[in-house]
Amino acid sequence: MASSSLTKLSFSELLNRLNKRELTSVEVTESFLKAIRQRDPSLNAFVHVDEEEALRQAKEIDHKRASGHPLGILAGIPVATKDVLCTRGQPTTCASRMLKGFVPPYDACAITKLRQADAVLIGKTNMDEFAMGSSGENSAWGATRNPWDIERIPGGSSSGSAAAVAARMAPVALGSDTGGSIRQPAALCGIVGLKPTYGRVSRYGLIAYASSLDQVGPFATDIQGAAALLEAVSGHDPRDSTSVNQPVPAYSQLFDQPLAGLKIGIPAEYFSEGLDPEIEASVRQALKVYESQGVQFKEIHLPHSKYAIATYYLVATSEASSNLARYDGVHYGHRAAGDSQSLAEMYEASRGEGFGDEVKRRIMLGVFSLSAGYADKFYTKALQVRRLIRNDFDAAFQQVDVIAGPVTPTPAFKIGEKTEDPLAMYLSDIYTISANLAGIPGISLPCGLTKSGLPIGLQLLAPPFEEVRLLQTGRMLERETDWHLMSPTTIQDDI
Repeated sequence: MASSSLTKLSFSELLNRLNKRELTSVEVTESFLKAIRQRDPSLNAFVHVDEEEALRQAKEIDHKRASGHPLGILAGIPVATKDVLCTRGQPTTCASRMLKGFVPPYDACAITKLRQADAVLIGKTNMDEFAMGSSGENSAWGATRNPWDIERIPGGSSSGSAAAVAARMAPVALGSDTGGSIRQPAALCGIVGLKPTYGRVSRYGLIAYASSLDQVGPFATDIQGAAALLEAVSGHDPRDSTSVNQPVPAYSQLFDQPLAGLKIGIPAEYFSEGLDPEIEASVRQALKVYESQGVQFKEIHLPHSKYAIATYYLVATSEASSNLARYDGVHYGHRAAGDSQSLAEMYEASRGEGFGDEVKRRIMLGVFSLSAGYADKFYTKALQVRRLIRNDFDAAFQQVDVIAGPVTPTPAFKIGEKTEDPLAMYLSDIYTISANLAGIPGISLPCGLTKSGLPIGLQLLAPPFEEVRLLQTGRMLERETDWHLMSPTTIQDDI
């Protein structure tokens, strides 16, 4: 098979052919490296690709397979990783000038688990700086572009990972989701993206944005790829105090089992003013597919969801201001050149040069929210509302198994369209933020295209640690539709 054709294959097809020795990992890796060389100049999805190291890993895995050694669940599969996960010996910058040139001496837990699963680490992907953004435009290394229309945003903050998988430059990728940063770009790029339950995947080595919200998760073109990657990186890690010590289900074996008697909840609050008509139509059409399979529906209410944006931008920015305080040019990060007259002056100059506008904006919001006289009024109140949002979900899941709705209020918008209006940008995450505040798992599945050919996503939410239920429910839609098979017209000519 021609190397360009290999990138068309799904995760399961690639793994099956590798296991049958019809393909080598070197052949697969070379085909995706070629795709990166051809397609990435117009997309800017990758910030670091070490071809020599990727091929070395591939050769090593081919040798293990030929020698009959036990193989990991991802044996020989190239995986792209978001530039927020520390990777030993490779630049890890969070797409920020503050960390330009930083090479970690250790691997994040998720990276360690990828190595143990015999994955090939094919490259680090672009992102919004320090994972702060909804569009992929806030990177110090330039905006990532949507493979479906390079004039549009791919979503954020895991912009590069989503674009890499959508453009078939990697079969699967890891991202992180703090307020929708996996699900939102997955929806806008027409692929599968899953945010696990908080605590399911270790945050050790994940450079922190908002520690009580961040979670690592997979991107893939289909449910099977997402299930296998999730299985590979999940599990307890004593180095992360929020990592939950409970067994990891065999997601890759369980995702295809049928669900009987499924009841899906439809939140009235998710189908109101501000939702694009084309998105609503596609989501409701996907629900009809479920109805044809005997799924029952129930209207539910999430009454505190209207406070989610305000709550999130108090909790997240407060945690960010604390987490990013270490980047001062002394403890960590870029140090400004020149002769500062005082330590404070040097801090100010270093942080002023190292951080981009959106990061500065969120740090200032967080500092204000935590300041004397305001912490109780803002931050403490936000934590109380956060609990009410979780209570809404707990009550809903007493009545239904899964909650369904849109992922984004609009399709992908033009690059630059909302950069001068931060509030409009923040509203891009209106349907995804609640899941992070509540700590529950969520998945985005492709469910349609707009008349202009832009992808639309369906979001499914489940109770804590019910990722198997999410994957199985997603697979029910995947079996009956072809949306997961679609690929961007902008790359079809060269694959």
